[in-house]
Amino acid sequence: MTSSIHSLPGADDIHRVELPNGIVVLARANFNSPSVVISGYLPAGGLLDPDEKLGLADFVSSALMRGTHQREFQKIYDELESVGASFGYNSGTHYAGFGGRSLVEDLPLLLDVMADTLQNPAFPADQVEKLRAQMLTGLAIRAQDTSDMASLIFDQLLYDGHPYSRPDEGWPETVQAITLDDLTEFHRKYYGPRGMVIAVVGAVQPEKAAEEVKRMLGSWQNEAQEDAPELPAFKPPTKTVQRHHAIPGKSQSDIVMGTHGPKRSDPEYMSVSLGNNILGQFGLMGRIGDVVREQSGLAYYAHSNLSTGVGPGAWYVSAGVNSSNIDKAIALITQELKRYADEGVTAEELSDSQANFVGRLPLSLESNGGVAGSLINIERYALGLDYYRQYPDLVRAVTVEDVRESARKYIDPDRLVIATAGP
Repeated sequence: MTSSIHSLPGADDIHRVELPNGIVVLARANFNSPSVVISGYLPAGGLLDPDEKLGLADFVSSALMRGTHQREFQKIYDELESVGASFGYNSGTHYAGFGGRSLVEDLPLLLDVMADTLQNPAFPADQVEKLRAQMLTGLAIRAQDTSDMASLIFDQLLYDGHPYSRPDEGWPETVQAITLDDLTEFHRKYYGPRGMVIAVVGAVQPEKAAEEVKRMLGSWQNEAQEDAPELPAFKPPTKTVQRHHAIPGKSQSDIVMGTHGPKRSDPEYMSVSLGNNILGQFGLMGRIGDVVREQSGLAYYAHSNLSTGVGPGAWYVSAGVNSSNIDKAIALITQELKRYADEGVTAEELSDSQANFVGRLPLSLESNGGVAGSLINIERYALGLDYYRQYPDLVRAVTVEDVRESARKYIDPDRLVIATAGP
């Protein structure tokens, strides 16, 4: 057991350094593979979008690889492809993220492409218009997707009056409204070294990896970089709210229903996670899957999800059903949530869920990418460098009573948010 615990990342083998300009570097060696993975983020997410330009943060992160003042679009991809490397950006609510991989000898190239695209994007007009067309196509597809639209309506209802109610990808009219000047200005105001975190994992000495990052990005400064605003207070729903979004011509309807959940840093995060696993994840989609799908045959799929992060989370059930079964499925899910909140879980269910969590951990950390993701989590949520070594004990410390208390704290069958989309 000790050896498997020590194969997990910990304070003795994670090298953490903060560069003078504010960039935090986390590095860990793995010489069992000739490759290296980089992963990271900076605080330039969709929260910063003005309402009339929703999708701007997403647009900027997607445009970074479309050409810089030194490299045209084609040159960036030719350089990466010629050595079998990959690199790209993505965007979320709080952060713009990035990630890439290459053979260890090509790490300098990977970091050079990252440094260039982060600091010197050119936002070439022809590439920006191609990207806009792709984004609008994506939004048109989303508008016809019952699952996507149910999720979007759920967020609008749950986070009413809060920035989390807005879709990071925006709307067709807000994406159309974004100009080249908007992209340049957003980049100037929010892209900088302060708050940036980068993890490097693979066949390179951690100290050398940190030195490479410093060589490429240590001199980056942006005096104009602004901080993200504070999140406003979140007000949970006070009664059940329900809304249907009609999409003509569909045969299936999707249901997303639930309530708010803990932040990642909240003390009950672990008990809610273990409970959610029992409620609608473990085995054949847990209790929800068993009751709604297996026993009643009312759904094509039914499971519960826990979405947690920096701000207030969401705890919800997703189900795909024949449109004629919407009301029956909602009634059955509500009944199961009530039973879960009233009765909690059994000792056997909790024990099985704990074994599942502990057993999954080493598997999730087998790859360089898995380890890089874990280092990013440690930093983002201030978990401590030994978090993954302590994880099995943290999981096993949760009691049946902890799960019941956390269920009662969040799940109130009289205050549910219910979103449906379909014909």
